[in-house]
Amino acid sequence: MLIGIDASRSVTQQRTGTEAYTYFLIKSLISQTRENGYDLRLYFNEPPPANLFAELSHVEFRVMPFARLWTHVRLARELRHDPPDVFFTPAHVIPFIHRGAAAATVHDLGYHYFPEAHTASQAAYLKLSTRANSLIARELIADSAATKRDLVRFYGTDPAKINVVYPGLDPELRQVSDLQEIARACTEYRIEGPYLLYMGTLQPRKNLKRLVQAFALADLPHQLVLAGKTGWQTEELFEELAALDSAVRARVLLPGFVPESRKAALLSGAAALVYPSLYEGFGFPVLEAQACGIPVLAANSSSLPEISGGGALLVDPLDVGEIAAGMQQIAGDNDLRQALVANGQTNVQRFSWDQAASAVLRILEKAAR
Repeated sequence: MLIGIDASRSVTQQRTGTEAYTYFLIKSLISQTRENGYDLRLYFNEPPPANLFAELSHVEFRVMPFARLWTHVRLARELRHDPPDVFFTPAHVIPFIHRGAAAATVHDLGYHYFPEAHTASQAAYLKLSTRANSLIARELIADSAATKRDLVRFYGTDPAKINVVYPGLDPELRQVSDLQEIARACTEYRIEGPYLLYMGTLQPRKNLKRLVQAFALADLPHQLVLAGKTGWQTEELFEELAALDSAVRARVLLPGFVPESRKAALLSGAAALVYPSLYEGFGFPVLEAQACGIPVLAANSSSLPEISGGGALLVDPLDVGEIAAGMQQIAGDNDLRQALVANGQTNVQRFSWDQAASAVLRILEKAAR
């Protein structure tokens, strides 16, 4: 069997959720397809970095640069002229005109719940592309049961074709016990003393405006570190920061994107991860924090209760007062902190890229039949 995969999201050097999903899943699929005697064809819209993936005899790279509409024009043409036995897109959309065997991962449908967190054109394309995936794909993969329920609710997708497959975690991400390494990371990002950490893209869906309001209300001695690259529609966040009391504003840090080489140290040194996102189809930072041995505060909605597995203090993401109270509790209650850390370290054992790749491979076999 020849499996074609849209690998275009794997080439970025600053990986967020969907890019990390694509990269780590393909890495595991390369290993498992070799064991199963299958061939892989990876499609790229730009030349991949050297040594991105192992270039083995059963893996073919097809690099097809194209200025615009790469998926629906260039990739579509390639699939039509030289089709694989099954095509899989792990973080994007199946070409609209594709009619061969196909499967796709749908990560979340947050734009239905919080359309204001997207531009009108973005929301329209997300609705169109998700509906197209739902109709064209023989099999769908959802990151969580929450996303599966949303596919059924909003698109009437047959639940029998939706497979819940939990992503894994970077196997090299683990708690840093070297205090000097943590101190070097803190010095690099101008962190002094205890800190609460948010990690992810800065965008409205992450609920950072309310997080900043809650931090001001909680009146803690900690710094609040909002680590991540700037996404879209961040004007309200920066307006909120500008309106803070100067003493509070001085304790809010925006270090930008944190590379993989610093992520574990920054997580391990934090008093807690604070992640009251309005909607998540999965929520990698929650598991990354649990793997690094720190407690987590997260929203009590979407997939986060399902994914956190008892290893997070859950709060209403729309209630600033409740977020603030949760921040005070997770910063000051040592018994709670220890319980959350213990539960979190048990919870992360449920998530493995090898397990995810094995499940995805079975789904692709089914789609190809």
